[in-house]
Amino acid sequence: MDFRRLILFGALGLVLMMIWQSWIQFQVEHDPNYAAQGGTESATGAGTTGGSTNLSDDIPTAPAVTTEAAPATPESEPAAEAATTGRIINVETDVIRAQIDTHGGDLVRVELLKHPVSVETPDDPFVLMHRDSPALYVAQSGLIGSSEREYPNHNVEFTTDRDSVTLGDGEDVQVVLRWDAPDGVAYTKTYTFRRDSYRIDVDFGVENRSDTDWTGFFYGQLKQTEVSQPGSMGFLGRLPSYNGAVIYTGEEKYEKVNYGDIADGPLNVTTGTGWVAMLQHYFVGAWLPGGTSAVQLYSGVSRNTTLPQYRIGFKQTEPVHIAAGGSGNVSSSLFVGPKNQKRLNALEVEGIELTVDYGWLTPVAEPLFWLLQKIHDLVGNWGWAIILLTVLVKLVFFPLSAASYKSMAKMKKLQPRLQTLKERYGDDKQKFQQEMMKLYKTEKVNPAGGCLPILVQIPVFIALYWVLLESVELRQADFALWLRDLSLPDPYFVLPIIMGASMLAQQLLNPAPLDPLQKKIMTALPVVFTVFFLWFPAGLVLYWVVNNLLSIAQQYFITRKYQSS
Repeated sequence: MDFRRLILFGALGLVLMMIWQSWIQFQVEHDPNYAAQGGTESATGAGTTGGSTNLSDDIPTAPAVTTEAAPATPESEPAAEAATTGRIINVETDVIRAQIDTHGGDLVRVELLKHPVSVETPDDPFVLMHRDSPALYVAQSGLIGSSEREYPNHNVEFTTDRDSVTLGDGEDVQVVLRWDAPDGVAYTKTYTFRRDSYRIDVDFGVENRSDTDWTGFFYGQLKQTEVSQPGSMGFLGRLPSYNGAVIYTGEEKYEKVNYGDIADGPLNVTTGTGWVAMLQHYFVGAWLPGGTSAVQLYSGVSRNTTLPQYRIGFKQTEPVHIAAGGSGNVSSSLFVGPKNQKRLNALEVEGIELTVDYGWLTPVAEPLFWLLQKIHDLVGNWGWAIILLTVLVKLVFFPLSAASYKSMAKMKKLQPRLQTLKERYGDDKQKFQQEMMKLYKTEKVNPAGGCLPILVQIPVFIALYWVLLESVELRQADFALWLRDLSLPDPYFVLPIIMGASMLAQQLLNPAPLDPLQKKIMTALPVVFTVFFLWFPAGLVLYWVVNNLLSIAQQYFITRKYQSS
């Protein structure tokens, strides 16, 4: 019985931890200050500008090359914050609405048209990138090289002949920016947007009109103020939804680089293949260098602004050479959008799917999501997909569940005899334990038989918890009636109440614990779980309700069978 109590307390603690995480996440996403402090869960007016996005200390230094002088950007004191904005070019496709600033050619705003802030405001798109003072999240890029030339970094002023671009019937649209350097080299920076795509190509064309060879390197970086996370989880650690930078290298694979890591010191990693990204719950901005040349991944922080501005980026380590009188180009890609797994896989970028972070149970969660998505493709509704997935999981674990319920049924049949032993031996717990174990041995009953099979299923439940928490596919997914968003709690608490009632029904089918403390805990669990499940995602509560109802049916028939035998 001590073993069963240990399992009970362990499982209870684990579930309570997840409940606490869900409550904190719910508060984060519904805190009125969240968007204002960098969460961007609400759409704000287009064209708002905030703190400076162009500071002298945020331009990466060029790698040294044997044919050129020392790097152009010295390690110097940061410049003072200044308002540096140019003309705004508005771009709209079928999935995004974006803004590009001619000062630096930065991507300064991205609204996701297919992902509204909430189901109640379908016309307000989620704002992923922005310059809403004092918060910031922008994508910057440019060319760097030797001190002998000036290069089109994100501090130069480009020119353009268009103020707005809208995707028409064609496959893609382009925004072309131009800048002529004092040495006679002409540069064009081209953004290419495609239909039904969150991938944006960024290309620098170089026309070397000078009388010397040109050498340069491409760089791209993401700059962001810290996304607000109100509240504290204490010993439970970080919120389940990670906000911050990540890098991927062919050598070390996927690594998180949080704001504290960036503040502690600059990152400097050279890799043959890799990418950098900034993550938010459900969404990602990522620079995808591509090609075969090696890159250096770096980080930094600008502190001479209203809020610290953290950056993560990459730069080429192998120079591009263009002879005098010649021309050439260098390019990269930027993904700015939802962490939709089909879209991420279509990028064909190694490791990019890991931005959907299922935690340490990824090997279990990924197959669960794959199956859930296949079911959804058939039925067209995520709620019904969860129900059918629950049925399939229940079928897989049917033998284990059956063994568990058989053990419980045998235990329940022995309850009168166990109660007699308890009354006979009174406070002599040692004697009572001995006689009880003797009875179990005689009747061939394993007291842990009802617990161990359930333990095997716990990783599946936790993995599904991460799937429902992290998958953007279930964000604002409609089920039926009042359940319009399975990623949010049930607004009328119907599912949690049904879940509590189903837990109570299960307890009536189980043998009553003889231990007074365990009995009190079991009696209180349906009430405690009902209260805390008020803040669980409705999709997860739906899974638990269906699982409980199937368990009740299975346990009822097994219990009747053994009681009648």
